[in-house]
Amino acid sequence: MSWKAKPSATMSIPRRAEPYCTAEMKARWEREVLPKYAVKHGALMPILHDIQHAYRHIPYQAMVEVAAFLGIKPADVLDTATFYEEYSLEPRGRCVIGVCQSIACEACGHTKIVDRVRERLGIEPHETTPDGAFTLLTLECLGSCDTAPVALFNETLHEKLTVETVDRLIDEATKPGGAASANGHGSH
Repeated sequence: MSWKAKPSATMSIPRRAEPYCTAEMKARWEREVLPKYAVKHGALMPILHDIQHAYRHIPYQAMVEVAAFLGIKPADVLDTATFYEEYSLEPRGRCVIGVCQSIACEACGHTKIVDRVRERLGIEPHETTPDGAFTLLTLECLGSCDTAPVALFNETLHEKLTVETVDRLIDEATKPGGAASANGHGSH
């Protein structure tokens, strides 16, 4: 395996007129997030989570804005956003299905769950449906080994999953007002 360098020194960042880090976000971060950390840099991960919740991914422009807000280098933000699997630089679906693939879930049949989601949605792990409704992820331990197999539908943990349960959860997410519907109130 070879290492691939990021072209961060020469890359062009797509920009939009309005900032991703709104005045309201910055005020909330100043009030609620920054006081929890001895140094501003410590607030990077919670702020990236907030950006991802708001936009379903972390745009490059937002990384530059976060860096300016925290007084750190944009490369530090990019390194963090690309190191942790929980962050995405590409838009994720309105409903993110994260199936645990730990040893306990593997022993309890997580592959049936992943295969069912793949079959129902026509996507592979770490892909998003063309309509932006669903993203399928395979994740490491979700910390619920005694109730395996488990998966997250957005941020809700579902335990002792069966193929039938997954079908029901996908159906619920697809209904008007469900997590994957265009007017759903699920995680952004």
